[in-house]
Amino acid sequence: MGFELLPDFCNTVFFERKGDGMTGACQAKKKDGSVYWRSSLTYRRRHISLGSYETESAAAAAYAQGLSILHENNITLENFLSHAKVLAPEKAVILLNLRDNHTYIKNPVYLRQGYFSYFVKGKEELKFSNDDLFYYSAHAILVHDGHYYVNDYGMQYGILERFGIRPWSVAGRDYVFANGDTKDFRYENIIVLNHYHGVYRIDTNGVIRYEARIHLNGDFVIGRFRTEAKAAVAYNKAADLAIAAGIGKSFPQNYVTEYTAPEYAEIYTDLTMPERLLTYLKKQ
Repeated sequence: MGFELLPDFCNTVFFERKGDGMTGACQAKKKDGSVYWRSSLTYRRRHISLGSYETESAAAAAYAQGLSILHENNITLENFLSHAKVLAPEKAVILLNLRDNHTYIKNPVYLRQGYFSYFVKGKEELKFSNDDLFYYSAHAILVHDGHYYVNDYGMQYGILERFGIRPWSVAGRDYVFANGDTKDFRYENIIVLNHYHGVYRIDTNGVIRYEARIHLNGDFVIGRFRTEAKAAVAYNKAADLAIAAGIGKSFPQNYVTEYTAPEYAEIYTDLTMPERLLTYLKKQ
């Protein structure tokens, strides 16, 4: 195909000759002077970095594998790992999405019909509603000990927090996945049962109540309430009393949005704490 002019990452310009030796590899140097290699390609006038490699041959292999993904339709999401031996799996997903959906996204996102998939480390598929596409196109999902999170404004946020699920929430108790797939994060698939700390949804023969509990030396049941919000206020009051009694423990406070400040204050004042809890606190 002759020559194609490409900008490389070495702050120079080089001519890429198709089929001629180490195509797609570019030499670069670290601050300490050691040499490494970068690989990149151009597809539909978009320049795409394929990553950094220790050797020229690895960088060239990544380039060749990237070209294969872009031009061979028999390489799919189901089998791409067997073709991307050197190329990072995340880069392979990006190229597959660009090839099939004609959309470049810098994170390993693949657009589906009505939703999208995010491939963590290029291998583990998570499903999301299209409403989240803009966010996850700009924020990389990381995983540690099975916990998925993003870095945003210098802070780590679990991806479940976007659904109003608190970090201390427990799957199966505080929220459930409607279809049983714990990697399907589409909004319609996540049902939040308990929105507040220390509040638990109780279903007794179809009658729903919300039980407020506080953990001190064991669990103390504060009471059962018709609404989740009132149970959250009850937990807050119990936590305040525990702190006032000198219990040196961190009690997360619930931010209750259902009430105005005067309504909250009235409910808080009128709530009666159980005698067992008050007796325990007096002994502290």
